[in-house]
Amino acid sequence: MLDAKKREVEEWYTLYSESIFKYIFMMTHDYQQAEDLTQETFVKVFVHYDSFHRNSSPKTWIYRIAHNVTVDAQRKKKPLLKVKEFFQSADPKPLPEEVVTIRESSVELFQLLQKLKSNYREVIVFRKVKGLSTKETAEILQWSESKVKMTLNRALTALEKEMEKEGYKYEKFI
Repeated sequence: MLDAKKREVEEWYTLYSESIFKYIFMMTHDYQQAEDLTQETFVKVFVHYDSFHRNSSPKTWIYRIAHNVTVDAQRKKKPLLKVKEFFQSADPKPLPEEVVTIRESSVELFQLLQKLKSNYREVIVFRKVKGLSTKETAEILQWSESKVKMTLNRALTALEKEMEKEGYKYEKFI
């Protein structure tokens, strides 16, 4: 049983670790922390393997764990550190070519996403960047599907306003 469990978790790691890392990086803006939290996510996947009842896909379950790990880590940060990071974030170093692939101006869009509320940023990342379905996103965030749709609509409107404020031309996402 342990060998089968280990093999399946290793397979999930191979399939999803890069995507999980990119999601966490988009949420934390910290490469090292994203690496650490990705590892923590998969340790939790292994430890809590028996609690996975297969009511959802492994990908959705793993994203939910990654979401919880990331939120917990952000809650533990000191508020003063968050303020300091805000003022030092003028030149973030995004991952090459893959930070945001929605439009050609991925670096600018990445910077604009950082200005949005975290739940707006998350829903845009899950739905538009990662391409997850409304149902998968709802399972990960533990929201209703209608809340995902409504929040995505509001998030895209907020993103468009940020783009206008910064003087970017854009095509409607909706």
